[in-house]
Amino acid sequence: MARYTGPAYKKSRRLSFSTLENGKELARRPYGPGVHGKDRKRKPSEYGIQLMEKQKVRTMYGLNEKQFKKLFEKAQKMAGVAGENFLKLLESRLDNLVYRIGFGNTRRASRQLVNHGHILVNGKKVDIPSYQVKPGDIISVKESSLEHPAIKNSLELITNRLGFISYDAKKMAATYVRLPERNELNAEINESLIVEYYNR
Repeated sequence: MARYTGPAYKKSRRLSFSTLENGKELARRPYGPGVHGKDRKRKPSEYGIQLMEKQKVRTMYGLNEKQFKKLFEKAQKMAGVAGENFLKLLESRLDNLVYRIGFGNTRRASRQLVNHGHILVNGKKVDIPSYQVKPGDIISVKESSLEHPAIKNSLELITNRLGFISYDAKKMAATYVRLPERNELNAEINESLIVEYYNR
């Protein structure tokens, strides 16, 4: 299945979940898209609930099905709770951290910045959005891109950052200090349902 590239608001309304994590998609119309969006009241099956949870997280992080499942299988092989490990791996992706730092105002915009070669990891250009960043790695903007209007505009909108990121405004660089704690991530996600979905 290919990565979804359509309207983010429409997808969020279909999933009844803010994939942009700001709630704007559901503020005006907190129901499904289409003329029958308000009338869909059928109770989903247990499988349907698990599938919906998987789709919510997959859409939020912008992965296709193959990437998503591969990362989940990697999380299962790690020590600890599989669901939490999975979220930590998703958060450690370069495109996601570029978004968390504030270089891009959405994950989709952040992925584009990485693809176009604007981002450095430990001083070296990395143009692979799925690159797994390790704690201690430094993410910065390429010198020739420091005045990039999209990056500057996005940084101006940032009011606070999560505790696992340390940002130096003078250098326009951030350090991935540590893996995130579960309570720092989206509380609306029930990762155990995703584990159940893949283990069914």
